Amino acid sequence: QVQLVESGGGSVQAGGSLRLSCTAFGYTYSITCMSWLRQAPGKEREGVATVYTVDSRIDYGDSVKGRFTISQDNAKNTMYLEMTSLKPEDTAMYYCASGYRRWDGALLCNYNSWGRGTQVTVSS
Repeated sequence: QVQLVESGGGSVQAGGSLRLSCTAFGYTYSITCMSWLRQAPGKEREGVATVYTVDSRIDYGDSVKGRFTISQDNAKNTMYLEMTSLKPEDTAMYYCASGYRRWDGALLCNYNSWGRGTQVTVSS
């Protein structure tokens, strides 16, 4: 079993930056991919970024490409999301998730652990 703990959310003005952290505890050896996802009120959950731990392949959602950077520190079992040039539409609850990679016509991450989320609010 894996437990995920997020931190780093907060309130910022448009154009500002924030860094989110997600630390994994427990059976971390079972993790082969980790992601940040977000959900705004009244909207569907959206994938933000995914890192595949074995080969460090990274995928970004179209809405954050060029502004957000995902990274991992394997020694600390921690994943980060550096968010720059933040926009009001980035306002959401951000969740960390981990799981195992699989191929189904495309490389996917099957999630089996979720954090509780951290709120990011961007004001205009």
